[in-house]
Amino acid sequence: MQDRQIRVIGIGTGDPEHLTLQAVRALADVDAVFVLDKRAETADLVEIRRRICAAHIAKPHRVVTVEDPPRERRPADYGGTVAAWHAARAERLETAFAAHLRPGEVGAILAWGDPALYDSVLRILDRIADRGRVAVTRTVIPGLTSVQVLAARHGVPLNGIGGSVLITTGRRLAAGWPADAESVVVMLDGDPAFGHLDPDLTIYWGAYLGGPDEILLSGRLGDTGDAIRRVRAEARDRHGWIMDIYLLRRDRAATDRTGKPA
Repeated sequence: MQDRQIRVIGIGTGDPEHLTLQAVRALADVDAVFVLDKRAETADLVEIRRRICAAHIAKPHRVVTVEDPPRERRPADYGGTVAAWHAARAERLETAFAAHLRPGEVGAILAWGDPALYDSVLRILDRIADRGRVAVTRTVIPGLTSVQVLAARHGVPLNGIGGSVLITTGRRLAAGWPADAESVVVMLDGDPAFGHLDPDLTIYWGAYLGGPDEILLSGRLGDTGDAIRRVRAEARDRHGWIMDIYLLRRDRAATDRTGKPA
């Protein structure tokens, strides 16, 4: 009996033109698309996926909506809570594969941005494979990340000459500026708090990147941080959800030869 095939396809950050030629080819012969749906709060994101499927899948296909299990957003045990959430997601997707994808057929999961960067789909498919109840062969198609789109929209490089870039989360940044870092990209920051950071950092912030509601702000953190928080809160109230990201950079000219701020 043939395995079911699952293609995990990175679709960029919202602009239909973010799809690569490889992604378009991978979509062409898909039989079923599986969408994890967070109900009303992400209806816009589900609709974007539907439009992509309608434009690029060249045969009759099924769109299978799988209700995303809820999780606590500020848990005491973050690791344990996320692991339980992944387990619940795996169980629901596994059930959907068995019910809606016949052996030998091709299914797809459209991952926002790139499936390898702060996305849980590949870990969930690992769980399904480890359980061994549904035989699935997977292929991963990379996508354009919000990190790249943010830098492009602001027209700036991510790194200094010969420098490094750290990609981290708001939860980790809350502990303080990472040692020896010059450029830090921050994702998954549900409540940005900049007050504890150096006000002379430069911030490049973006929300809804690639979409019609895109917002961009940049400047010295001490001058721009409060405006970003205000605009972000207003946008979240207006849309019911927000996806944003920001780059923080330290000016090398303000650093002495020891690598410490001047």
